[in-house]
Amino acid sequence: MVAANWNAYEAECPTRAVLDRIADKWTVLLLGLLAERPMRFNELRRHVDGLSQKVLSQTLKSLERDGLVTRRAFATVPVTVEYSITPLGASLAETTNALRLWAEAHMDTVVASQAAYDRRGADA
Repeated sequence: MVAANWNAYEAECPTRAVLDRIADKWTVLLLGLLAERPMRFNELRRHVDGLSQKVLSQTLKSLERDGLVTRRAFATVPVTVEYSITPLGASLAETTNALRLWAEAHMDTVVASQAAYDRRGADA
């Protein structure tokens, strides 16, 4: 298969939809968890504080559609569903996890910068 010459700077380039998904905080957090090990739906929900059931479901479906996550259902009562990261998703998780770690490491500086900016705005 020959790779197309995608250009994210063009308005109609489909890579923009992928970048939109990658830039989503829920995607970053879910890929980070699934890179560690497969998890069930409610387990993911418990690990990510503030993530609603609806948004978790939508995000997992989008990640599955993009080939980043696989969904496996087990014939139990009730049905047990487990999510796993794919090799493609694992390659992305390396990058997105670095973003999460950067945010955690630099949050104090960002908060201080925001406060300084807000003070300047109040003075103007």
